[in-house]
Amino acid sequence: MAMHTHNEILVDAPADVTFRTAADVERWPEILPHYRWVTFHRKDGFGRGRVEMAAHRYFGPVPYPTWWVSEMEADPEEQVVRYRHVDGITEGMDVEWRLTPAGDAGAGADRTRVVIVHDWEGPGWPLIGRFAAEHVIGPHFVHVVADRTLAGIRARAEREAAEAGASGGAGPEGSVER
Repeated sequence: MAMHTHNEILVDAPADVTFRTAADVERWPEILPHYRWVTFHRKDGFGRGRVEMAAHRYFGPVPYPTWWVSEMEADPEEQVVRYRHVDGITEGMDVEWRLTPAGDAGAGADRTRVVIVHDWEGPGWPLIGRFAAEHVIGPHFVHVVADRTLAGIRARAEREAAEAGASGGAGPEGSVER
């Protein structure tokens, strides 16, 4: 692979709550200020289908727009969300979100480790495509936007887990199946 990025975060919320938050991409513009829109072109169920996403990558106060279309598949059994970019500058990129319980029984915490991996050969630009993917697009766009996305997902999942704990229920979203 020409470009490989790895982003990781630890979330103080159960894996099911974190997965539901991560896979519910239609809500991302509400909870992630850098997302401009998320629209399903074709929805095959919760977290599955062809989805168009647009976000800003900020350079200081200056927003730079990004956009792509992916085939998305969220698997609640494996706690994995996969994307294959099918349109936009990142066409051909493979993305995998993997969520694993990381609870510390001694501290009584119910935690989740979220890892996002992006792999891509780069754009089909003669001579500079691979260089652009490895040295510009990957580290300065993909990695930065993914870090910001993970921070927002963590904040929301932790808030939902705290609200569910306070109410003694399953949280405001109910089950993964919709």
